[in-house]
Amino acid sequence: MPAMTGSAAQAATAHSVSGAWQEMIASEYGKVRASDADREHAIDVLKAAFAEGRLTKDEHLARVERAYGSRTQADLAALSADLPPGPLATLPPGAGTAAAYLAVADRRRTNPLAVASLVCGLIPLLPATLAAIILGLAARRQIQHTGERGAALATTGLALGVSAIVLTLFVLLVLR
Repeated sequence: MPAMTGSAAQAATAHSVSGAWQEMIASEYGKVRASDADREHAIDVLKAAFAEGRLTKDEHLARVERAYGSRTQADLAALSADLPPGPLATLPPGAGTAAAYLAVADRRRTNPLAVASLVCGLIPLLPATLAAIILGLAARRQIQHTGERGAALATTGLALGVSAIVLTLFVLLVLR
């Protein structure tokens, strides 16, 4: 076997050290107890693999049953270890940790007034256009205070309402 140059030896040493750290982290992570949310995520991964044709019906059912009985992250990770890596193929690193909970917290609800503003803005009647403007303004104010989603919907409803009124006034003035 040929002798390694200095940089090649350093790279090999760095690779073995990082591999050792990865194994240690994986072994420690595997001891973490799984939550119900972790089990549901693992089952979602298995559903995706079944839908893609990577698992037979019997394999899918057996793995789902094992997922419900899993106690640790390692047990859950073993269920998808033979599936290709990708967004749905394995459990995300840190599932069951603060990062996972922050990802769930990002699923904010859409402001209902913003949706109503958009719907009213699409109706070409004067009362609906006035409602679109009022609802759009109220929705934007609420979104600023609550952090809900829907700012674009509220703005679109508001713009549709204003443009409908401007168009109506323009037609009335031109036909006069």
